[in-house]
Amino acid sequence: MKTGIHPKVVKTTITCSCGEKIPIQSTREDLKVEICSCCHPFYTGRSRAISTAGRVEKFKKKYGLTD
Repeated sequence: MKTGIHPKVVKTTITCSCGEKIPIQSTREDLKVEICSCCHPFYTGRSRAISTAGRVEKFKKKYGLTD
């Protein structure tokens, strides 16, 4: 491998807005994110199923379409 072309890898910490700190190795230092696996609704099970029923009917009503 060539020398001098690879970025320097340092130990760093990812800090989430929820307060969670995750130690990793990266080429960047002290990363800050808005959402992580500890507070994301998909991973925590607090996600809501979005009801899409009625969207087709609303479209048909808006544009005067019938079956």
